[in-house]
Amino acid sequence: MPTITHIGDLQALAKKRVPRMFYDYVDSGSWTETTYRENESDLQAIRFRQRVAVDIAKRSTATTMIDVPVSMPVALAPTGLTGMQHADGEILAARAAERFGVPFTLSTMSICSIEDVAAQTAAPFWFQLYMMKDRDFIRSLINRAKAANCGALMLTLDLPVGGQRHKDIRNGLSAPPKPTLANLLNLATKPGWCKGMLGTRRYGFGNIVGHVKGVEDVSTLSAWTMAQFDPSLNWRDVEWVKKEWGGKLILKGILDAEDAQRGVDCGADSVVVSNHGGRQLDGASSTISALPAVVDAIGSRAEVWMDGGVRSGQDVLKALALGARGTMIGRAFLYGLGAMGEAGVTRCLEIIHKELDVSMALCGRTDVQSIDRETLLSHTLPAFCSPR
Repeated sequence: MPTITHIGDLQALAKKRVPRMFYDYVDSGSWTETTYRENESDLQAIRFRQRVAVDIAKRSTATTMIDVPVSMPVALAPTGLTGMQHADGEILAARAAERFGVPFTLSTMSICSIEDVAAQTAAPFWFQLYMMKDRDFIRSLINRAKAANCGALMLTLDLPVGGQRHKDIRNGLSAPPKPTLANLLNLATKPGWCKGMLGTRRYGFGNIVGHVKGVEDVSTLSAWTMAQFDPSLNWRDVEWVKKEWGGKLILKGILDAEDAQRGVDCGADSVVVSNHGGRQLDGASSTISALPAVVDAIGSRAEVWMDGGVRSGQDVLKALALGARGTMIGRAFLYGLGAMGEAGVTRCLEIIHKELDVSMALCGRTDVQSIDRETLLSHTLPAFCSPR
């Protein structure tokens, strides 16, 4: 096993171990992938203000996210097909997050079901919901999340229609992989992945298969979701979800300050500044560039979090300095999962935590609450970081 020092090391291992179609599913954006790339490059352009001779002997990265104590302001984002990066992937990621003291969010489009994850974990996890035309099915998902004691519901708003990822089309994405010659040849080079899959019964979409007639794999799911994703989604639907759920509501997919305000008016406890990892509207703003305006618009009415492009503890620190109360990681933990299973997710969290702690120290910050725009070198900040 090579020495693993940063998320890129986990990514390289995942690329070797995970079948091409599932690795590409993670490592892709829509159309030209411009927004996907800018999520990372815009973060990298921001510079820190180094401070010295500050007493940093006692430091803590602990805080809360919607009143949930966390060891650092990072949560695992909902990601579809997690169980295809590694057998029983959602369960393994949830266990790693629980032990590390950060929240895990289960996607509607997961391989392991709500009930699977609830049976294998003790800490309440969060559940992510897509709005679909079949309101009875949505209501049943909400009730299943309640029965599983989920601590919050996360409603994703930026998928009323699906974006196109060219790699998924070229690879013929399906779960499990269809036995084509190209897939069989690729699987022959991934013996560890294949061995893991032989040891699990979870291959389909656990939250949907058995609950929706005729949905068995990605191809049938794709046809169903294309018919079910609701382009008429509007703020009245958000209010309906809040009423049906009754608990903490997180709205994900916000880039516009006005949309953020409307979301809070509808009862959101947190909004996540997100562009779906650059997988939906190519050419949309990077999330770090959209963050300051949303923070200014929301104020203290709700928590503002950010995802997209977060690959390090330094990225977390930059988001916090620009006003985020928390961050979410998707690809970073998926690379760890694909590389080493549960241990890889743990290693991902360890890396991010250490990078956050050390960078805080070198910026003269001893706790999360003290992180503000003064943590950044003001004269090098991009225009979007300017005070509003």
